[in-house]
Amino acid sequence: MILFLRGLFVVILLSMLAVTTWASLHTPLFEIPREVLRHPWFIATLFDAYWAFIVFFVWAAWKEQSAAARILWFITVIALGNIAMAVYFLRELFRVPADGPLDAVFTRRNPGSVTLPAVLVALSVGVYLLA
Repeated sequence: MILFLRGLFVVILLSMLAVTTWASLHTPLFEIPREVLRHPWFIATLFDAYWAFIVFFVWAAWKEQSAAARILWFITVIALGNIAMAVYFLRELFRVPADGPLDAVFTRRNPGSVTLPAVLVALSVGVYLLA
């Protein structure tokens, strides 16, 4: 199961990087047409996505024991969405052996390293400034 999940989150990460790069090359982030921004399904999709990000963050915040790591992961998840979530899962999945127990991924708590989320926050700020 660990190998399957590693593969799944690699696919998610790569596909999200590809589709966001493709979209960025076609239309700058802050030039989304007004009619799209007001469309009910666009708004509903944003609500759906961001509530899912919050649900994921609640779990990640429980796992991370450092307030600084929690804050940085919150910013990262809100700014990068599924990209950040895939990176988080990959970090967790590569901390256990391929034949290790899955519960270690979901229930092991971390001391709360800030390095990875700080790098992702910096990258997301850079991406938004370039947008």
